[in-house]
Amino acid sequence: MNRWIAFYLIWIPYCAVAQDIHWSQFNDNPIFQNPANTGEFYGDTRFIGNFKDQWRSVSEPFQTFSVSIDRKTRNFNYGMLMFHDQAGDGKFRTVEATGTLSKTFRLSADSTHSLNGGVVFGINHRQVNTDAFYFDVQYNGYIFNPLLPTNENFQTDQKNNVTLGLGTQYAYNINLRNYLKIGMSLFNLTRPNQGFYSDKISRDFRWNVQLKYCKSLNSNWDLLPSLQYSKQGTYDEILLGSSVRYYLPGSNDNFTRKALLASVWIRSKDAQILSLGCEYKDWFVGLSYDINTSKLVPASRARGGFEIAVRYILYRFKPKRIDHRVCPDYI
Repeated sequence: MNRWIAFYLIWIPYCAVAQDIHWSQFNDNPIFQNPANTGEFYGDTRFIGNFKDQWRSVSEPFQTFSVSIDRKTRNFNYGMLMFHDQAGDGKFRTVEATGTLSKTFRLSADSTHSLNGGVVFGINHRQVNTDAFYFDVQYNGYIFNPLLPTNENFQTDQKNNVTLGLGTQYAYNINLRNYLKIGMSLFNLTRPNQGFYSDKISRDFRWNVQLKYCKSLNSNWDLLPSLQYSKQGTYDEILLGSSVRYYLPGSNDNFTRKALLASVWIRSKDAQILSLGCEYKDWFVGLSYDINTSKLVPASRARGGFEIAVRYILYRFKPKRIDHRVCPDYI
């Protein structure tokens, strides 16, 4: 058992290097999912924060957080996203700061059908603490001596690259509670070099395909199934599941919305995800937990990771709801 645990402790950070980060609440980090999602919301300005803590029972916890803001204008939508990810004993760190730009094309006179196109561009920084690694040459035949030289010659312990991605999304919007959205995005178009030795190791393209559907079942309940397929190099991932949303009394529109959400998701060959959420007017808070089902179960003991998503939408002007009007005497 100890040998298997040691194997996974060494292997996980290298897998993290080979792939981009991912989120369990993938629909609640829309700009990261697809730059065409920039400005795709009801309101004027949207703020989103995400935090993920995973593999705490295996090694040094892997922690990721991101913040984003996007805004609508008359002709274009624009946004910014920044994330920080740290993984493994070597504290392999990725920091990325990007800007996004999108435009919506109306395909029908009533705007029921629309097509969004988006682009994301920015800077990616990767860094690893090579002093935190231990190697077999530090074993002198009797004991392990961390003071012995490793004989490893790292060319550099950090990389800075430019990142570029594109995305598109088709939307069929009947109303706020009935819609269908299908999107596709492609990242790492510049194929940046992420190797820490002299050999070039280009980061693979990352494809995302997303499908979101919302169906109003009655005045109180919505069903929200969705799917995301991601592929990067030889790795691929399917996230499939659904949420149900229950509207509390007094939820008449977006300005008075009060709703509870519960979700179940499956990440292929990796984890089952349980999620709870709450919407209150302009705010949304979602909590999720990954139950690991992969071959790493002996080490993680089925414990995956905790994730939180927070969203706030700002409206430039909120129309005041008037339930009763007083008629003038002369009418």
